[in-house]
Amino acid sequence: MRTIRVETAAATILLTQAPEPKVRDRQTGEIAKDAVSGEALMTLGVVYIEEGESSLIKVTVPEGGVSEGLALGAPVSLPGLVARPWESVFNGQQRHGIAFRAAAVTPAVFPVTAEVAA
Repeated sequence: MRTIRVETAAATILLTQAPEPKVRDRQTGEIAKDAVSGEALMTLGVVYIEEGESSLIKVTVPEGGVSEGLALGAPVSLPGLVARPWESVFNGQQRHGIAFRAAAVTPAVFPVTAEVAA
């Protein structure tokens, strides 16, 4: 399926869940790997705030893209953030959603607004 690049320049993104290994198979505990590089994948939770609206989303990043110094509630940057629609059938039920993936997660600073700069 097609991936859609997510422009984050105007957004505030706050870390709500620390990165943890992405589990591919819950029964065996197998960790998900990147299909191309073979690198282990991590998931993290963020709140994405833009134009007065917010969404809680889970984002997958390669293990090597997780920076030091991440703190819960602190702003983060998600370079290369893309959204990929998906659908599947599980136990006879059709399911669908959007998967988010970024090249990395790094500490960021809160955006400076015009009111603060004045």
